Amino acid sequence: MQFSQIAGQSYIKEKLVHLVSKNRLSHALLFLGRDGSGALQLALALAQYVVCQRNKPSNKPANDSLFADPTPAQTEFLNDSCGVCPSCMKAAALVHPDIHFSFPTITIQGIDKPKSSDFIVQWRNFIEQTPYGNSFDWLQSIGAENKQGNITAHECEDILRKLNLKSFESGYKILIQWMPEYLGNIGNKLLKMIEEPPANTLFILVAEDESKIISTILSRTQLVKINRIEQDEIEKWLTAKHGVPKEKSITIASIADGNMREALHLLNHADEDWFDLLREWLNAILKNGPASQIKWIDDISKLGREKQKQFLAYFIHLLSTAIHENILGKSTGAVEKEKDFAQRFNKLAAPEQLEAIVNELDKASYYIERNANPKLLFMALTLKIYHIIKDKSVILIN
Repeated sequence: MQFSQIAGQSYIKEKLVHLVSKNRLSHALLFLGRDGSGALQLALALAQYVVCQRNKPSNKPANDSLFADPTPAQTEFLNDSCGVCPSCMKAAALVHPDIHFSFPTITIQGIDKPKSSDFIVQWRNFIEQTPYGNSFDWLQSIGAENKQGNITAHECEDILRKLNLKSFESGYKILIQWMPEYLGNIGNKLLKMIEEPPANTLFILVAEDESKIISTILSRTQLVKINRIEQDEIEKWLTAKHGVPKEKSITIASIADGNMREALHLLNHADEDWFDLLREWLNAILKNGPASQIKWIDDISKLGREKQKQFLAYFIHLLSTAIHENILGKSTGAVEKEKDFAQRFNKLAAPEQLEAIVNELDKASYYIERNANPKLLFMALTLKIYHIIKDKSVILIN
């Protein structure tokens, strides 16, 4: 993967290229970015950049090091990997012999001591088909269902074995470990390797929650913090790469809230008319009564889990627009019909009520992710929204 293939994150891309070109790259990096920020994509692009044959200086001494060399060889580095040399093509296909991967796995029939190498084919398919997928997406793609994913002791031993071997082609050995939160205390097996790695070995840990990484590993890495993708960057990306009309890209980007995974999910269902579905629900709650509510709940219960989550995300987006209209007198990232909705909703509810509804929608989305019964969930949500608006009850029992 090349840096140019990743949405936004220009500052991080430039920083990583600078660190490599000036030989200031730490041998152990922690890419910390929330779901959908592109942290894993940046790790893949950095690995490809390091092994790219076009970024090797012709006058490089045999004992030269990529890491903290006080007298680096003088050369012109590209701003990205070339994408066409044999090393780049292997790295892009996730088959480069010097780039290794580690990620959560599960026990399945025939594999009771799982390692990442046992799932490498599924991993390549996952990266290709779900480029911004999260750990939940990955575990479901390998049939985890309710099983807990882990990075096991057998995996750690396999990592040590691989990194103690000599490099095959590039001169560097790279490990990309995705979701080190799944390591637990077993990660202490890797401490000596991380602290005193073999020459030209690069660790890239890609995480979402640093509080779940054991402190002994955390203290041995250089933090690279990756922020959410800017809304205008997602808009440009959707228009340039997917041909999305500007008005639709604005709506998708504002709902996605910097999360490219969510933006791509929304793009796949861009023809869904969430606005009309929401208007029907609110009329059922505030005007038409129980019969209309039950019919609406039956209809939305037939939609898939992802569509239900996207509908709730759209409602949250409209409520955020209403809050901006109320407090600032203006809203950003909204089209005209959404601004009109926001103005109408502000006549029904105060900002604290809007915030209470947003909190309930957030919790509902969390429960949908965990396979809550949709009829019971949307019935409860319908009653809560009714009481928040009609009775001004902003503190509710879960």
